[in-house]
Amino acid sequence: MTETAEKPKMKRWGRPLGPEETLGLLEASVVHREGALLALSKPPGLPVLGRSGELSLVLLLPVLRRRLGLPAELHVVKAPARECSGLVLLSGCHRATEQLQRFFADARRRGQYPATYHAVTVGVPAEAEGEIRAGLRWQQQGDTTVVVPVPAPGRRSLARKEVKSTLTHYRVLGTAGGCALLQLQPRTAFPEQLPVHLTLLLCPALGDHKHSSRVGRVLGVPFLLPPEAAPTRTQMLDEELLCRLGISPRQLHRLPLHLHLQQLVLPQGPLCAPPPPPFLRTLRRLGLPGHPEPPATRSPLPPH
Repeated sequence: MTETAEKPKMKRWGRPLGPEETLGLLEASVVHREGALLALSKPPGLPVLGRSGELSLVLLLPVLRRRLGLPAELHVVKAPARECSGLVLLSGCHRATEQLQRFFADARRRGQYPATYHAVTVGVPAEAEGEIRAGLRWQQQGDTTVVVPVPAPGRRSLARKEVKSTLTHYRVLGTAGGCALLQLQPRTAFPEQLPVHLTLLLCPALGDHKHSSRVGRVLGVPFLLPPEAAPTRTQMLDEELLCRLGISPRQLHRLPLHLHLQQLVLPQGPLCAPPPPPFLRTLRRLGLPGHPEPPATRSPLPPH
C-alpha cells in the first residue's frame, strides 16, 4: 500500500476510520520497541489480513514501518482477531518470528498461559474462577461457516482433527449490575474460541454480534440454545443496560466487541497494553474496575 492509494475504511465505534487516522492510532499505540521487535495495541475492528479492498493491519505495515523509521519489513508474530483489540507483536526478523511462534506453541503444550485477555460480559459466571473445556469445530450454516461447541467429541473426530479440544481459564475481576470484567487465559488456540467459551458460561462478551444469540433467557434465567436455533444477529441488551452504556438500540450494531488482548508473556518478560478508550469508557459507565492491572500468568514461563 502507498500513502496515496485508494482509501478503504476501518469500521469503528461511531464512524469508519480511513488509513491516515488508523495509522495515527497505531503510531500512538506503540507499547514496546526493542531490536527486531515492535509491539502495539490494535483498535477493535481492524483485521490483520482482511479481504480484498479492505483496510487491514498487513496493508498498513509498509507505511507504518517507514513512519517509525524501521529498517526491515515487519511480520506479524501474534495478534488478536479482527473484532478484538489489544497487543500485536511484530518482528523485523524472520528467525525471531519463528522462535517466538515456537515459544508460544511450546508454552501452551507445557500447560502455560502466555496470553491474557480481558472481557466485559453480559452476565456474571456462577463461579468466580474456573476452566471452560469444550470441543470446537466449524459447521456450515446456510451460506456461512460458524464455530460451534461439541459437547462430547469422540476420539476419532479429535484424531481426524474434525474437532479440537479447547481450554480457557477464567477469573472474575469485578462485577456490577449484572455485568462482569473477566480475565481469560486460553491454553489452546482456535478461531473464535474465547467468544464461544463465554457463551458456554452463559455470559457472552459485550458487543458479540456473532455468538451472543446462543444465550437465551426465560424469566431472566439464561440458558444455552443450540447453534441452529440461534442465527447470527446484533446482540440484544435490555433497556437498563443500554441506558447505562449511553447508547440507543439503533447504535447497538456498532458496539465493538469488548475483548482485549491485555498481556503477552515473552521469553524476556511480559508485555502489556492498556484497553482502548471505548473499553475504558464502558468500564467507567458500568462501574467496573477502571484500570485493571494484568495479573501474573498462572504458570510463569521459564526462559526459552
